[in-house]
Amino acid sequence: MEKVPVVSIIDDDESVRAATRCLVRSLGYATRTFASAEEFLGSPYVAETACVIADVQMRKLSGLDLQNRLRAEGYDTPIIFITAFPEERIKTAALKGGAVCFLSKPFDGQVMVDCLTTALAAKGK
Repeated sequence: MEKVPVVSIIDDDESVRAATRCLVRSLGYATRTFASAEEFLGSPYVAETACVIADVQMRKLSGLDLQNRLRAEGYDTPIIFITAFPEERIKTAALKGGAVCFLSKPFDGQVMVDCLTTALAAKGK
């Protein structure tokens, strides 16, 4: 039996987490949601996560900080960033760091679907 990919959603806005979770689950993926990068990093789900969807701006560790921590710890987990404040320098840094997509809120659901497809194909899931 094939294992369903786990997508971890990290956003400090509960409504965004819930909406993104619903979208991802509707595609048949398992989801885990976290209110902060610290919560995710401290969870037992880091290693099993096939893709991360993360907000760029969060209270303590930002999405870019999370990306840097994951890479430093040896994880090549694909990351899709979402943000309400799209800044070109942050987008450039995220993509240079290996992010699959960088989406501005509100984003079109189909664009997220396409990003997830790309991310999970890159991960070989």
